[in-house]
Amino acid sequence: MSEKAFNFTEDQFRSIAVETLSLAKKLGASAVEVDINENIGSTVTVRKGDVETIEYNQDKGFGITTYVGQSKGHASSSDVSPESLKRTVEAAVSIAKLTAEDDFAGLADPSLLATSFKDLDLFHPWDISVNDSIDLGKACESVALSNPSVTNSEGATVSSQKGHFIYANSNGFMHGYPSSRNYISCSVTAGEKSEMQRDGWWTSARDARDMEDATSVGERAASRAVRKVGARKIGTKKVPVIFDSTISSGIIGHFVSAISGGALYRKQTFLLDSLGQNVFPNFISIREEPHIRKGFSSSCYDSEGVATRPRVIVDRGLLQGYVLSSYSARKLGMVTTGNAGGVHNLVVDSAGSKPFEELLKDMGTGLWVTDLLGHGINMVTGDYSRGASGFWVENGIVQYPVQEITIAGNLKEMFSGITAVGNDILERSTTKVGSILFERMTVAGD
Repeated sequence: MSEKAFNFTEDQFRSIAVETLSLAKKLGASAVEVDINENIGSTVTVRKGDVETIEYNQDKGFGITTYVGQSKGHASSSDVSPESLKRTVEAAVSIAKLTAEDDFAGLADPSLLATSFKDLDLFHPWDISVNDSIDLGKACESVALSNPSVTNSEGATVSSQKGHFIYANSNGFMHGYPSSRNYISCSVTAGEKSEMQRDGWWTSARDARDMEDATSVGERAASRAVRKVGARKIGTKKVPVIFDSTISSGIIGHFVSAISGGALYRKQTFLLDSLGQNVFPNFISIREEPHIRKGFSSSCYDSEGVATRPRVIVDRGLLQGYVLSSYSARKLGMVTTGNAGGVHNLVVDSAGSKPFEELLKDMGTGLWVTDLLGHGINMVTGDYSRGASGFWVENGIVQYPVQEITIAGNLKEMFSGITAVGNDILERSTTKVGSILFERMTVAGD
């Protein structure tokens, strides 16, 4: 990491961490963990050829969690001066002393902490000037507006972000790393009056050189908006449904939520006690791959310092493991899976995955969903109901766009009712999965 990339060096962060841990111990904490971070970036938005906003972000902060026996306290601050550090540590220790004991609270098991650290190639700061960002945004939007069916623009945005952190705890763990994330996006409107439709496109990568070019983003934003013009309503029916690759990762996200420790120990999940059971069809497996180079969710350890490892969560349809932090694992009488803070890059493997056009043919007549609205999901029962729009398909051929409909089903039945998965995976997603074809869902319209 270039020391000039940030206002604070790694050594300064380490000194702050050491000082914080030492002070907390002196004040009576039996265990301590601290996270210190700094983030810097710029975001430029242009609209209809003019600069709309130029934003600079530069923030820093630290959070400290202290344990006095089995009682826990937490405090944070955006000020890392010596006086602020002292006040924040004192607050965290005071809170811990006033908090009820929790038998499951505490730091991660020292034997599970990461001791080796791969270079995952996560830091590629995009040294783009504001003027160049403006020019790139204008070029992106100009391409979209050149489509004769596009009638308005919500703008194009170019953003460059970078950050670094140190996590340390009183069990001897101390490590951190820098990372970057860059993106270009564009959103436009096509059609006129009651026929107006909005859509857009975006690209994102750790390394700006891995992103789609601005021209491609503008072209795709325009084509996606134009294809929606003339959308109709359809009648209520039960039909096969395809979730486009732009939204299919959300379905896998619901699965992860259902097998996460918090939902499991609270018994607030429709997948309670599902370990070893068939959750998906036998042609689907799901892997967690935390060490993918340049991955958005890549890390050698979770937010507790526990080492991450590649693992199979679903093996040919069978649920092999949960998603647990140290706390939720203790509540369940299990061992952490290194998922404090979330999962690290999911890959959905489907035997016989196929091009999207073949998914349409497999579906025959049904609904291709490209956009979802609302959050009508009951994680206890698995009941699923969302507003949607997309395209009506007959005999494998797209007929016309549809809107103002609702799709409904039950997640458990939806998972087991997957009939095919596409190979149209989006690189920008932390969950690598293509479009998903479900056997049948209820589509409610007129």
